[in-house]
Amino acid sequence: MTFSVRTPTSVALACDALALPRAVAHGVLMIGALLLGMLATPAAADPKGTWLTEDGRSRIAIGSCGGALCGSISWLREPNDPATGKPKLDANNADAGKRNRPLLGVPIVLNMKPSGKPEQWAGSVYNAQDGKTYTGYITMQGASSLKLEGCALGGLVCKAQTWRRIN
Repeated sequence: MTFSVRTPTSVALACDALALPRAVAHGVLMIGALLLGMLATPAAADPKGTWLTEDGRSRIAIGSCGGALCGSISWLREPNDPATGKPKLDANNADAGKRNRPLLGVPIVLNMKPSGKPEQWAGSVYNAQDGKTYTGYITMQGASSLKLEGCALGGLVCKAQTWRRIN
């Protein structure tokens, strides 16, 4: 099997032999270059997967939920309360009915949908440390890193963490 490399000149000469104008030859060449460029472009980073929080104390599993992204606590470095020896609870939740649920499995990334900005999703973030839910954003920073922001007061005050992909 023999392969040959076509240069712009060889394409133009081949088109001349077929009686095609040089403009068509250059158009074919440009379309080919664009198609190759599209194949070489990496796919957008996907936030679905398991992420280690910035402080390394927990892992969050992010997946699809009804056309959006949601994420819940899937692992805690210290899953048990040292005082009781029992699983840590969502004790600070603003909803008193949820204060006795174990932290493992608690949803913290809520209803994230594409924001219109590249590689960014907007929704809500639940902070189990203070029991409040904030306006939230996920911004991918490559395939293995994301920034999670929680904002209050209409976005005037925001806190961010960088999470590292586990898988």
